[in-house]
Amino acid sequence: MEGSNETCVYKNKDAPVEARVKDLLSRMTLPEKIGQMTQIERVVTTPPVITDNFIGSVLNGGGSWPFEDAKTSDWADMIDGYQNAALASRLGIPIIYGIDAVHGNNNVYGATIFPHNIGLGATRDADLIRRVGAATALEVRACGAHWAFAPCVAALRDPRWGRSYESYSEDPDIICELSSLVSGLQGEPPKEHPNGYPFLAGRNNVVACAKHFVGDGGTDKGINEGNTIVSYEELEKIHLAPYLNCLAQGVSTVMASYSSWNGSKLHSDYFLLTELLKQKLGFKGFVISDWEALERLSEPFGSNYRNCVKISVNAGVDMVMVPFKYEQFIKDLTDLVESGEVTMSRIDDAVERILRVKFVAGLFEHPLTDRSLLGTVGCKEHRELARESVRKSLVLLKNGTNSEKPFLPLDRNVKRILVTGTHADDLGYQCGGWTKAWFGLSGRITIGN
Repeated sequence: MEGSNETCVYKNKDAPVEARVKDLLSRMTLPEKIGQMTQIERVVTTPPVITDNFIGSVLNGGGSWPFEDAKTSDWADMIDGYQNAALASRLGIPIIYGIDAVHGNNNVYGATIFPHNIGLGATRDADLIRRVGAATALEVRACGAHWAFAPCVAALRDPRWGRSYESYSEDPDIICELSSLVSGLQGEPPKEHPNGYPFLAGRNNVVACAKHFVGDGGTDKGINEGNTIVSYEELEKIHLAPYLNCLAQGVSTVMASYSSWNGSKLHSDYFLLTELLKQKLGFKGFVISDWEALERLSEPFGSNYRNCVKISVNAGVDMVMVPFKYEQFIKDLTDLVESGEVTMSRIDDAVERILRVKFVAGLFEHPLTDRSLLGTVGCKEHRELARESVRKSLVLLKNGTNSEKPFLPLDRNVKRILVTGTHADDLGYQCGGWTKAWFGLSGRITIGN
């Protein structure tokens, strides 16, 4: 590792964040910068891959685990192994590990599972959602991860959308109120914002991610990854509004959507990602792509992956969720910079944003897992919070009519109640999607009742 704490401003925890970012950026080579913009999946990750390519981030997709029913400590061992490889690189820049903890740390066996957003939306309880975020953050940090890809703040406009359960509501006002998950995950933003950046993490917090920017819940006919056909005024009023609340809470990352706005793919939309989000709204964090999203650009922009990289990075994507073809991505982006098709100023802007988040998240000071948090995973307090969330999320659609006997309250003389159907006694089905796997699984996939 280069230099000492005395000579390297970026290693000085008491130095201003922007001074640390500027100092570290000035020391970085082009390969080191492009490495920071690269996020890879854990199945292709080894210590040499991280060290040799200066990888900035690792994630696991839904259904990707160290091994079946791995305990939290196993996750921590794996992630700390990756982190030690990053710390062994020339500049010692830590990785940021991301996980789809969208209703609890739902990929990890034994973690507390909370209702999905569609259920939490029915509670109309912003403080409850904040507490769910805080509990989730503890269980994410316990497994060594630093970043939760949540909350989804999509405004559901057509229930045919297959990801409806990931939306709090069709009403943007309700979504705005329940975006309090950001403060639960990241911690309450300080009243004084050093360097204009509001998120200062503690060791019990994680980086949050508002997604999917923007309009993913409003696609025509509810088609997933489809086209949201609305005016800018309607986009702003319905779909953009929740992001303003997330930004006010200091959300550190924003994930671009697979979907399009009036035919323009979000991952290629310079106006929305750069002019609106970064310049007009003043977002100082970084934009992350969705899973293999650059491949989704191949239809409108041709099958040339290099061209997809060029268009997406120039539009304002700062970190690319590759997740497997990292060698091709690094090669193509390097070539694009050397040819002048992607400017060095665009690279520096992306890397500045990534480093800024890493500094304010405390990763340089606390890169490894705090093993004292292991006891929080699935603990009694979090289980009770999950039960409270379930109770408050229950909705009675109909309780009879004036001419019918109401279903509730139940007659005290009733001895038995029949609960039937495939979901009646199936823990996996009741947990739903994004539980151990993206689409969810049946059976006793985790601990619970």
